[in-house]
Amino acid sequence: MPSNISAKLLSADKSVKGIILSGGARSVYEKDAPRFDRKILNLNLPILGICYGHQLIAHLMGGKVVSGKSGEYGLTKLNIKNAEEILVRLGKSKNVWMNHRDIVVKLPKSFVLVANTEHSKIAVFVNKKQKIFGVQFHPEVSHTENGNQILKNFVIDICKCRKSWTSTLVAQNLIHETQKVIGNEKAIIGLSGGVDSSVAAALVGKAIGKKLVAVYVDTGLMRDSETKFVERTFRRKNLNLKIVKAEKQFFRALKGVTSPEQKRKIIGKLFADIFYKVAKKERAIFLIQGTIYSDRIESGLTKHYEVRKLATELDLPKEITVRQVFPGPGLAVRIIGEITPERVKIVRQAGKIIEEELRGTEFWKNIWMSFAVLLPIKSVGIQGDERSYKYPVVVRIVESRDVMTANFSKIPFSILEKISTRITNEVREVNRVVYDITNKPPATMEWE
Repeated sequence: MPSNISAKLLSADKSVKGIILSGGARSVYEKDAPRFDRKILNLNLPILGICYGHQLIAHLMGGKVVSGKSGEYGLTKLNIKNAEEILVRLGKSKNVWMNHRDIVVKLPKSFVLVANTEHSKIAVFVNKKQKIFGVQFHPEVSHTENGNQILKNFVIDICKCRKSWTSTLVAQNLIHETQKVIGNEKAIIGLSGGVDSSVAAALVGKAIGKKLVAVYVDTGLMRDSETKFVERTFRRKNLNLKIVKAEKQFFRALKGVTSPEQKRKIIGKLFADIFYKVAKKERAIFLIQGTIYSDRIESGLTKHYEVRKLATELDLPKEITVRQVFPGPGLAVRIIGEITPERVKIVRQAGKIIEEELRGTEFWKNIWMSFAVLLPIKSVGIQGDERSYKYPVVVRIVESRDVMTANFSKIPFSILEKISTRITNEVREVNRVVYDITNKPPATMEWE
């Protein structure tokens, strides 16, 4: 729900068992900072505030929040003074993921301190009578030790919810809901070949069959052999697939553009224009969209399902269920500077080599993304007993479970050396390879 939902609306929905106020990169003292209806605190529903939610509860209920002398970012040791209710079964201490500057320095009336860190003396608080809880860290990210236990404590033990979720049930419900909403009308989806759009297409395809039109736009910025892969995979699924070859249009539109934001806008608009023409021709009434968890959060929505489990449930091929995430603008965000066919070819070839060398290793199952980034500079090298002046390529390999945070993968030097050797031998325009060892935060997974 959006943060401005009224207490009246919430109380009218008898299925609501509890409320979680999520985190966010804001300060409670900002003029336009997100707020919630204060009457929600008196609904007699359990409430859990996370990060900004934790600070906002304290601020609205008479506590004090200040901007810390130094922020807490990354892993921090949580000292647990009282392991009851929200922190039950967590022991005396845990490593937790912090990402904030503001801190609670004074508790509201009737609240008690239950855990602290070095920089947050009030890292977890509880109001037992009203069943209101606040945690300064992020239990929902994979970096927090036993973070899921905190969420279970709140949802199962405190809110008294029942565990009834299964991927089979979710798939059945979504198919039924789609049939009910779309009926006999036509729908259209942008199919990229990624796990999210593939699952969405498979779900809706099961619901309405050939009335779903799946549009794959070949922008020229795709992974190696992607168009052939999509055609082969989805023709077998008996999907109404339309492939639009638009490589020349995209390169023409991107000529001379170096700004990351401009690149994204140009690619997005051109894709939308092409997509709209097909939708109009097909007379589609409904638009289907598949997206990832972090996109839903950052768009103000919430998590609905674990998409890879659904992919397996829908009998999609293993290449779909285990494949890595690929950005919407394609290889354009992995080329710093102007997009040209030559540069796309370089980053595509290098990316293919990285995946080939990692796929057979024990590290592959833990990797979220592995790719190459092309820099807009050149460096001196020695190749074939001659001086060379060619591009450097950055290798980026990250591990993540929740997408909101990520760590660079600790790949052995022997594997990285093989990747480097192959790239400099097989991609003639490259003479140097470097490895990105930055986590998210402070960096993002992609470079642009």
